Amino acid sequence: MKITLDVDRLVSEGKITQEESARLKELASQETGSQGLNLLIGFGVLATTGGALALLRSAPASIALGGVLEAAGIALSTRHQRDWGTLGLILLLVGALTVSGGILTYTDGKIEGFLAVTAICAVVGIVARSGMLVAMAVIGLSACLGAATNYYHAAYELVIRQPALTVVAFTVLALVTYRLALTLPPETERLAVIASRTSLILVNFGFWVGSLWGDSLWFSQPSWSLGSGDLIPDWAFALLWAAALIGAGIWAVRNNRRWVVNTVAVFGAFHFYTQYFERLGASPVTMVLGGVIALAFAVGLARYNRAIPGVPQAAPS
Repeated sequence: MKITLDVDRLVSEGKITQEESARLKELASQETGSQGLNLLIGFGVLATTGGALALLRSAPASIALGGVLEAAGIALSTRHQRDWGTLGLILLLVGALTVSGGILTYTDGKIEGFLAVTAICAVVGIVARSGMLVAMAVIGLSACLGAATNYYHAAYELVIRQPALTVVAFTVLALVTYRLALTLPPETERLAVIASRTSLILVNFGFWVGSLWGDSLWFSQPSWSLGSGDLIPDWAFALLWAAALIGAGIWAVRNNRRWVVNTVAVFGAFHFYTQYFERLGASPVTMVLGGVIALAFAVGLARYNRAIPGVPQAAPS
């Protein structure tokens, strides 16, 4: 467990002594130096791997090299966690990305390739207790439903090709992994919680895209223009999203689930401003009103977070 403390403030408040402060700072400097070395080595591995792959230009070579890196990452993460844990996690991530890239290249980005990537990230993530790989497994599963991201010059793009299916599938996955987390031991409970939270984010992405484009399911080719959904219109997604956010927010507040409350607040803001500017447009008046609402929203969220004591929760959120 990593804990962040302002030791100078604690000394000034008389909660710890100068000697205790000095000892904590010495321990922190040792930890910082170890992490710095791990990160430096990790960047070196990343650069070397990227150069090697650029020279080889081979999917099988990428898979083989990624497998070696993953094996090394698992060994360091499980056997030498204290000294080389950060490097082990970097090797795991780089190895998983390398293997994933090789598999997707070999399968030409077909669904079986994404299923293989999902399985690999999930298994390695559980074995190595890596929350990042577990989250990647959930994201890889979303790609099987057509989810994707893209980057152009100074622009990022989110693609959800099946909004309704994305909402349903990842709502189920979020609930299943949450319930599973309640029964797991602490070392694996965290992984189930991460999977549940990642699924919840994807559910909101599905609602977000659906509230703009609607969903024609598989029965017609989408035109990718606003309001083009033939079977499920955009306004249906907008109403269901609002209801889901309100329901989740009420549940989270009653059960003291701070992460869920903050997530609902963030996507509630996404929802509000998406519909606000799509229907009212961008003008000086709407911009001023939107800014005032954003400030009031931020103040309310900050007060909520300060009002909840920072105590361990009995169950994952």
